[in-house]
Amino acid sequence: MNKLVDGEWRTDAYETTNEDGEFERQTTTFRDEIVDDPDAEFPAEAGRYHLYVSYACPWAHRTLLVRALKGLDDAITVDVVDPYRGEDGWQFTPEKAGCTPDTVDGFDYLREAYVAADPDATCRVTVPVLWDKKQETIVNNESAEIIRMLDTEMHEVAERDVDLYPEGYQDEIDEIIDEIYEPINNGVYRAGFASSQSAYDEAVEELFAALDHWDSVLEDQRYLAGDRLTEADICMFTTLVRFDQVYHTHFMCNRQHIHEFDNLYPYLRDLYQTPSVAKTVDMAHIKEHYYTTHPDVNPSGIIAAGPELDFAADHDRDEMAGSPPEDLLPLA
Repeated sequence: MNKLVDGEWRTDAYETTNEDGEFERQTTTFRDEIVDDPDAEFPAEAGRYHLYVSYACPWAHRTLLVRALKGLDDAITVDVVDPYRGEDGWQFTPEKAGCTPDTVDGFDYLREAYVAADPDATCRVTVPVLWDKKQETIVNNESAEIIRMLDTEMHEVAERDVDLYPEGYQDEIDEIIDEIYEPINNGVYRAGFASSQSAYDEAVEELFAALDHWDSVLEDQRYLAGDRLTEADICMFTTLVRFDQVYHTHFMCNRQHIHEFDNLYPYLRDLYQTPSVAKTVDMAHIKEHYYTTHPDVNPSGIIAAGPELDFAADHDRDEMAGSPPEDLLPLA
């Protein structure tokens, strides 16, 4: 797989699986923080920060969701890379539908931003990237940390009073995010990139055990943490919305579709219909990326046709306790 090594782009720099055929996700590199303090190295300021994202990537999608729900559209600018990621990595192709140029520095490839931040960078080039336009450097490229910063540290510059990490729920939110990460968020990748039968079998077993568990939990409550929309739901949504069109087929997570679950599918539709969420979902980018970018998994590059799902169909979960935050209404 491709990565930067001492600031130079390499196309044969690392293997995605270990000797047992298990997918191993590499850790992210830039881990600084925005802090709601004017004296901080990266203070919370409207107009200062920029996100580099792919609509296709579930990790980048998290940041777009929080930005949209919080009303940070004017405070944090965004550029979108091409959903197809070839040997040169994430690329800016503004002529392609849904893509943008790099409006900050005019880079052609996202890796240029990494080298600008660290000329000796040795790391994968991933999205999302939170960029500081004032210092011209990367603040952070770890999605879980970025969404927490946008939610909490950027709250005072947000246009909506939407709190996705409310007091009284924080320990539970953190526990749920940890619980769903390995078997579900990362589990689909563990299944899809496994290079041994045992690694694949283990990943699929853990994935569907976790999906069954949360389907049961959601029978009696509207959201993962009860009656409040939280960061935990953001983290679950970006995997679920991709599942049937991509992970079920492309990553062989085909024991069951999400639309066959009694509660997970209505829950998914409920989240999708939450104001400002649908505009962050680009299924064309999602499908193009997965089916054309992993030749080891799908050498033909053919994009699967279905299934056709209606995320806007009635979900009936508004009869349960809880509702989207009032500041999200009316529909934006």
